[in-house]
Amino acid sequence: MLFRNSMATCVVAFSLIPYNMQKWTEQEYDGYRLITQEKGATLGYSPASGIKIIYKDGYAFKDLNHDGELDVYEDWREPVEKRVEDLVGKLSIEEIAGLMLYSNHEAVPATSYDISTYNGKEYKESGANAWDLSDNQKRFLKEDHLRHVLVTIIESPEVAARWNNQVQAYVEGLGHGIPANNSSDPRHSARADAEFNAGGGGKISQWPGPLGLGATFSPALAKRFGEIASEEYRALGFTTALSPQVDIATDPRWYRCHGTFGEDPKLTADLARAYCDGFQTSKDEDEIADGWGYHSVNTMAKHWPGGGACEAGRDAHYGFGKYAVYPNNNMKLQKIPFIEGAFKLEGKTGMASAIMPYYTISYGQGSENVANSYDPDIINRQLREEARYDGVVCTDWLVTADEKHPGIHSGKPWGVEGLTVAQRHYKALMAGVDQFGGNNDIVPVLEAYRMGVKEHGEEWMIKRMRTSARRLLLNIFRTGLFENPYLNAAHSAETVGCPKYMKEGYDAQTKSVVMLKNHASCLPVSGKKKVYIPTRHVPAYRGFWGNMIKAQDITPVSQGLMSKYFTVVNTPEEADLAIVFIESPNGGCGYSLEDVKAGGTGYVPISLQYDDYTATHGRPQSIAGGDPFEKFTNRTYNGKTTKTVNKGDMDLVISTRKAMGDRPVIVSINLNNPTVMKEIEPYADALFVTFDVQNQIILDFVTGRSEPSALLPMQMPLDMNTVEKQAEDTPRDMRCYQDVDGNTYDFAYGMNWSGVIQDERVKRYR
Repeated sequence: MLFRNSMATCVVAFSLIPYNMQKWTEQEYDGYRLITQEKGATLGYSPASGIKIIYKDGYAFKDLNHDGELDVYEDWREPVEKRVEDLVGKLSIEEIAGLMLYSNHEAVPATSYDISTYNGKEYKESGANAWDLSDNQKRFLKEDHLRHVLVTIIESPEVAARWNNQVQAYVEGLGHGIPANNSSDPRHSARADAEFNAGGGGKISQWPGPLGLGATFSPALAKRFGEIASEEYRALGFTTALSPQVDIATDPRWYRCHGTFGEDPKLTADLARAYCDGFQTSKDEDEIADGWGYHSVNTMAKHWPGGGACEAGRDAHYGFGKYAVYPNNNMKLQKIPFIEGAFKLEGKTGMASAIMPYYTISYGQGSENVANSYDPDIINRQLREEARYDGVVCTDWLVTADEKHPGIHSGKPWGVEGLTVAQRHYKALMAGVDQFGGNNDIVPVLEAYRMGVKEHGEEWMIKRMRTSARRLLLNIFRTGLFENPYLNAAHSAETVGCPKYMKEGYDAQTKSVVMLKNHASCLPVSGKKKVYIPTRHVPAYRGFWGNMIKAQDITPVSQGLMSKYFTVVNTPEEADLAIVFIESPNGGCGYSLEDVKAGGTGYVPISLQYDDYTATHGRPQSIAGGDPFEKFTNRTYNGKTTKTVNKGDMDLVISTRKAMGDRPVIVSINLNNPTVMKEIEPYADALFVTFDVQNQIILDFVTGRSEPSALLPMQMPLDMNTVEKQAEDTPRDMRCYQDVDGNTYDFAYGMNWSGVIQDERVKRYR
């Protein structure tokens, strides 16, 4: 069972049931009680919530609405669908509107994203525990009836578990006792400079980033990740994962390439299917029905109908990237990972339980040029009718908020900038959306309801609201939250980042690294070599979110860790070999506020090379354009120059090569986007690409403790002219770079100690 509770205190439960008919026992824990039943559901409840227990037929049930009767939705013996139907019919419009809210980012304790108080005081001054509810959290849970909370930063697994229990106890005593469906964005990526220590995890197990899972070309590994991640998520109190990101990265410049499984639709579909199966499936005693149960975590696959076709790679978090374009009319390809993957699971849960549309205006692909969440053709027809999807559709965060400027991170109401916030909610509801990401406020949802009553009548609009409520409640019921939403904090601390999961995560990282080059079989090396690893310098720059990032001198691997593999030297002159750790080029986001201030349009190229890049082959006329803040529609950037933030990475490789002479230079590039390798490859004897893993993995390869086995999930372009000529909506359409050994850095290319890999994965996907 998921909830292993130790060191509990046995409580003698008093009732009028004869002892020989009583089918349950009750135990007390820190702040809650568990009722364990013979051949029945385990119930968790908090005495502080004020709810009572109803006893019937020798079993126990929670009286969640305080009416003294056993309602159908409170009866765990009834089918989930019947319970949902019963509860939906009892809810007020205010309660349904609250279900439609999905909170903005919440930190535990609440100190990171906004000024949040505890009893009117800031956290540090309040004397509150880290797991206490903030004033704001209490407000939106009670006054706005919100039940879906997105949690980002957590202090520790134990704190997360205790906070979860506080939330559940609080909402258990409100209204119909609907539990909170807490959730998380992906949180398993590794820290590059961390040393592997199976017993030193604590916060969570460390795995390769999504592109790294893609590089394994292994659906089995993606499924195993989902199984482990769901155990850790449930131990943290999360029953929804805002993942997987199954967009295909068809434009190599797109900022979010690193969050995808790569650019191939078939591979992405297979990985998406396995990932969702791993997260959602419960087995044996953990299963409630149809594969769902106490082990399950709802997956929210994103971003329908595919976000990888942003024009010129500009991302839709900003107005400058609001348009996705389809020069080769390849919208159907973008949908394959959903229709053939996330909507066609092998496990009993059938399909991903939730979908998030992307911010983009899918230009020319819907009934009107508005963002996907507002387009009834893209949601109601293409998703609901054609794809036969009946799960939750949740907007991406802040789509209903106001835009401040195309170059300032703010609201993203693309195509409906002229509507009020309430009108945007109404338009999205009419398009088929169920839930509003990043909105804690019930007021505009209720205003949207009243608009619907005025246009369609009260009966019609109540039915529309209840349709969304049914979908939203289904995800809460089938994960067992109505029976037991409580966690044992000690068990959470033991589960999250436990030695077994840390080891599996590290092994997965090893399988995710691609070796591109091993000239003259220079690797692996034997003996304890003298090794030089240069410090990496990154100058100050403005980050994607508009924040200034300070200059950094980065030590890729600690001297203590290095000494376990090599003799560490401080200069290249002393070394037998050098290992250089760098990042792929950070070529900007495609927009410059400085250019605007100088009288330009703001649009500049995104570069995938380290050296300065001037665009000469970009589109003279953009396919799409237009924004309330702009007096033009042509977003071309031809003739403009981009300076890459980390040009120093290229310089570091070249200078190390020069200093090392004929001695081997090994280069490891952490890849966020495809990279123009001609600037780096000639200076490297061995070349690896990694996807958010621990740098220790490279030391394992260099010394032969592990053998590389991964394949490129994306093409590496010959040059930037090639990048400019490819189509945003088309995968694998670039001329790829060929190295000095004659190997082409194409999709599904990789090397092991024997040479270029030619295995079943290559045959299946290339």
